[in-house]
Amino acid sequence: MRSAVLVASALAAALSAAAITSAQAQQETERCYGVAKAGQNDCKAGSHDCKGQSEVDADPDSFVLLPVGTCKKIDGGSVQPQG
Repeated sequence: MRSAVLVASALAAALSAAAITSAQAQQETERCYGVAKAGQNDCKAGSHDCKGQSEVDADPDSFVLLPVGTCKKIDGGSVQPQG
């Protein structure tokens, strides 16, 4: 009986962790321009064609995806291209 309770508890914990991870993955994001470190941009932007190709820190045409509302809290961040 005791092992059944332990198994049920472990299963409940695993399902709970999976639900939290799934909820975080579904969180809405927005493009935040002007804050990416060189080589850390997301997707095509400005003069480059691929993720990770920005050559300078804080490139005004490169963006990273952040949770909605986060960009406006970052100094230099903009939800529109700046260049």
